[in-house]
Amino acid sequence: MSRLTSCLFAVLLLCSFAAPQDATAPAPAAGVRKKRVAIMSFEYGTVMSSVQSIFGSNQDVGKGISDLLVTKLVNDGNYSVIERTMLDKILAEQNFSNSDRADSNSAAKIGRILGVDAIITGSITQFGRDDKKTTVGGGGFGGLGSKYGLGGVQKRESKAVVGVTARLIDVTTAEILASVEGVGESKRGGTSLVGGGGSGWSGGGGGLDMSSSNFGQTILGEAVHQAVDTLGAALDAKSASLPTHKVSVAGVVADVTGAILVLNVGSRSGLKVGDTLEVSRPVKTVKDPNTGKVLRTIADKIGSATVTDVDEGSATATFSGGGAAKVGDTFKTPD
Repeated sequence: MSRLTSCLFAVLLLCSFAAPQDATAPAPAAGVRKKRVAIMSFEYGTVMSSVQSIFGSNQDVGKGISDLLVTKLVNDGNYSVIERTMLDKILAEQNFSNSDRADSNSAAKIGRILGVDAIITGSITQFGRDDKKTTVGGGGFGGLGSKYGLGGVQKRESKAVVGVTARLIDVTTAEILASVEGVGESKRGGTSLVGGGGSGWSGGGGGLDMSSSNFGQTILGEAVHQAVDTLGAALDAKSASLPTHKVSVAGVVADVTGAILVLNVGSRSGLKVGDTLEVSRPVKTVKDPNTGKVLRTIADKIGSATVTDVDEGSATATFSGGGAAKVGDTFKTPD
């Protein structure tokens, strides 16, 4: 090996050790809990007439937009998003109507029940075409057609435009923490917003599925997805500044099978898989000597439990400690 070749080999070897693994990849934030959010169906009253005109019937485009936003935020990984089925159950139980979608106080109440850090509400501000018309023909004979009032044929060649706004609402104070916008415009134009360039939307008795590939290939679908993507990016940028609310959960052990505990509270109280709980056993109850009212219960900690499965009103957890847990033991989130 020549001296020049040896030098070049040494330089390349040093560069390989010095080069970063991925200059564009952000470093993961170890130990940082994702902010938990729920996304309400977007309000679309201001564009309802446009929706009916496009599809021939009223379609809940607000729910469609919110479903796409759920997928966007989950894939981006900055938020932990509550499942839609859980949100729908709470909305039904609380008799929460579509007219309450944009109300901060109502949304905050739902957020507190779900045990999230914030709730996202939104509105669709634009949904349709940009209404640019071009004249085809007329003047094709040196302007004679226009001169004699023959005019031309107007071709409605339009692009689709969609505008949405979203608000991050603090579930404790109902304060609007951030307001962001998303706008999408199709790159293509056409005479039909939901046809041409894809299978389009077939209409009929079925509801509109904005997540379908057929809708996504239309010029309106193209604008919708672009609007949701820009909205999601704006919400991602706000995630770091969102306050985290500590969820305090307490309850009683309802059943014990070996080390497996069944707890009498679940997701409705804010409990989630992976939570660690302190398990204690009451040893003394102090009562008011005059009224007999229980003033406090003194308990000794006997171990801890890790939540493994959660439904709305109960949970299972794996117990670890010096002894064995039993029915009637209490648990709570650590202070």
